[in-house]
Amino acid sequence: MDSLKLLFSCTYILLHVLLGVAVSEYLPHSICENSRGNYTSGSTYRRNLDSVLSSLTADTKIDYGFYKLSAGQAPDRVNAIALCRGDLSVDDCRGCIANATQQILEDCSNQKEANIYYRSCILRYSNRSIFHVVETSPSYPLSSENYSNNAKEFIQDVRTLLFRLRGTAAAGNSLKKFATGNETSGFYTIFGLVQCTPDLSAQQCFDCLVKVIPEIPQGGTKIGVHFFAPSCNYRYEVEPFFASTPDSSPSSSPPPSASTQSPPAAITPPPPEGKSSKTRTIIIIVIPSVSAVIFIFYICIILRQRRLRKKLKTSDEIESVESLQFDFSTLRVATNNFSEENKLGQGGFGAVYKGTLSNGQDVAVKRVSKDSGQGDLEFKNEVLLVAKLQHRNLVRLLGFCLERNERLLIYEFLPNASLDHFLFGQPTNPHNKSNLLDIGFLLTKSID
Repeated sequence: MDSLKLLFSCTYILLHVLLGVAVSEYLPHSICENSRGNYTSGSTYRRNLDSVLSSLTADTKIDYGFYKLSAGQAPDRVNAIALCRGDLSVDDCRGCIANATQQILEDCSNQKEANIYYRSCILRYSNRSIFHVVETSPSYPLSSENYSNNAKEFIQDVRTLLFRLRGTAAAGNSLKKFATGNETSGFYTIFGLVQCTPDLSAQQCFDCLVKVIPEIPQGGTKIGVHFFAPSCNYRYEVEPFFASTPDSSPSSSPPPSASTQSPPAAITPPPPEGKSSKTRTIIIIVIPSVSAVIFIFYICIILRQRRLRKKLKTSDEIESVESLQFDFSTLRVATNNFSEENKLGQGGFGAVYKGTLSNGQDVAVKRVSKDSGQGDLEFKNEVLLVAKLQHRNLVRLLGFCLERNERLLIYEFLPNASLDHFLFGQPTNPHNKSNLLDIGFLLTKSID
């Protein structure tokens, strides 16, 4: 039983972790702009798009996580921007963008403008100019499933943190406009991040964040939000999700009304992202597989325990049967070699003899006919069943004997009484003693 409880506990924890990962994995999120026009496979626009996306991260000198590239001439010109989270390593950044370029072509297979958002990077392309332009639409808010206990105080502390980070990020340079920090709020420590595409000016970045930060909900505040927009984004959680980076506090002058901020405390780096499509595929495969393995393991335990119980029960029954077995020689002595003087009567299943055991106990010995048609195992099973029957109106079976071709049943001896006397209180003749034992034997046969 303890092993089953442990199995259930492990199953619950494992599924809880796996399902938790699956539920929180709402990214990547693609937005395909149908209103901007479409292209066809093999068209000039598609060739320019393939060229831009395949070359986006080709420049190995770029190690600050921002890429922009153009190809072709109007109306088939393609402009593309890719932005990685400011604390991401170069390899993780390029891996995220590589996944994004593949995913966006699958999700938006013929749109001339599209955006895709990952936790660690964003990618967008269009046939119009998108460089040095503030755009807050199309946006995508991703929030946690949990809510703050004190919404009013919590949201105020979130705003305080993001407003402080807003000025720090806007003060960044042309390579990175990114800031992280934390704020204590009641029982929580809020971790925040804000970022703009570094092609924006300080004022443009500040204005972009001014527009998107008020999008924080006022009531029923969730304890984690990641808000995506084409030109800027912010995120806050009650657990650390970013790595400390010296670029979090740029030295450039902040824009008007922007506050400054000291570098955030060192926080454990997050795991690499940018592989959400593969993650979802793995989750889809892993959860059913793990569940199937656990189910099979559980069934095996149940079957094994049943076999053990059956084996123990069989062993107990064998011991019980053996404890009821008498030696033929003992019964021969007790009945004076089955003499006629000791014979109580003759029934349909054999003769009954009175016997006296070595301890002085009187017994009735039923010598079963040899043509009863039973096997040894059947005989033992029936003896065990009848021996378990306990009732004031039944003659108690004391044991049996099974040697060579002899099969004998040993009952308690009831002097001057029989079964009909117990049932009806009427006298009976001596031959009914044999009938009484026949009834016991018939009961044995009927139970089989």
